Amino acid sequence: MYDFRPAPGAGKAALHADLLAAADGLTAGERDAVANMANVAALLWEYLPAVNWTGFYRVVDGELVLGPFAGRPACIRIALGRGVCGAAAASGTTQLVRDVHAFPGHIACDSASRSELVVPVVREGRVVAVIDLDSPELARFDDEDVAGIEALARLLADRI
Repeated sequence: MYDFRPAPGAGKAALHADLLAAADGLTAGERDAVANMANVAALLWEYLPAVNWTGFYRVVDGELVLGPFAGRPACIRIALGRGVCGAAAASGTTQLVRDVHAFPGHIACDSASRSELVVPVVREGRVVAVIDLDSPELARFDDEDVAGIEALARLLADRI
């Protein structure tokens, strides 16, 4: 049994360091991408406060396809360049959106979401997936979250 939990009262940098260590421990040596994404989606759900969706979209045949996640049911397919996830996948750059209602073309899979962080997972120069985090709070995510989730994406690049 695994029992990964953030340290009580830990600051954001420590939380992300613990999350990264837990993800490394769960995915090291495991070759199955779906299993690794599922465990990391669950870790994100456990570690990050004030989120209502944590998970992955995979690049499959030129579009994003829903991968393992925690939260309410989600959009299954997203065109590259469409919405926050599609923008991250098409550009290969992190999308930090403090207010999703101000993002042109935002896809409202869950009407409770108010802010979003999407980080591309890049392997051998191409985006293979995105890590998607949603929150019901405005401006929930910040530069510390960006740094932490980008480190997680680098760790997972060869594991998913």
